[in-house]
Amino acid sequence: MPLDEDVLPDVPTLLDWRRRVADLYHEVRADPDPRHAWEHWRAVRDGLIGSHPQSPLSPGGRAGFRGSPFYDYDPRYRATAVPAPAGPAELRIPEGRFTRFARVEFQLDGRALKLDGYWLHGYGGGLFLPFGDTTNGTTTYGGGRYLLDTAKGADLGGDDGSLVLDFNFAYNPSCSYDARWVCPLAPPGNRLPIAVEAGERAS
Repeated sequence: MPLDEDVLPDVPTLLDWRRRVADLYHEVRADPDPRHAWEHWRAVRDGLIGSHPQSPLSPGGRAGFRGSPFYDYDPRYRATAVPAPAGPAELRIPEGRFTRFARVEFQLDGRALKLDGYWLHGYGGGLFLPFGDTTNGTTTYGGGRYLLDTAKGADLGGDDGSLVLDFNFAYNPSCSYDARWVCPLAPPGNRLPIAVEAGERAS
């Protein structure tokens, strides 16, 4: 959310931004080729960030934007998982209230890992999967990145209750683009003990 809550968004452009993001993730889920879906996602996302009025970048930042830097696509960083219920644990931060309600266990490049899934109370819920890893502060944003935020349409799909976890689609929070934003960052339980060399890099 913007740091200055008195500056309210323009309704038509906000609706357009949300619809375009939701449409983009629908297209990603419908594409049987993950690499092609990722290339399309990057191109459309760069177009939105570089030109849309609801971009996390300021107008001046949009003028100089040349695309977000990413690691090359690597299929080793794609996994599926079936979320399991987890005992609730509340996380209170300036941006709102979050409650852990799920645990996601998965294999990534031969290693067993897990993330906590959070319910966002502020705008009606949704599964939120932020994560940190050992690249943070060097090749990636220091506060961690986001993998899924289903309340905003960022959902990579899955069948029969499963989730697709493709870290090539990991993206930076809005606060990495402009200091006027404040963002929920990965809590300690969501910091992976590996280098996830996939997804968006530090700008």
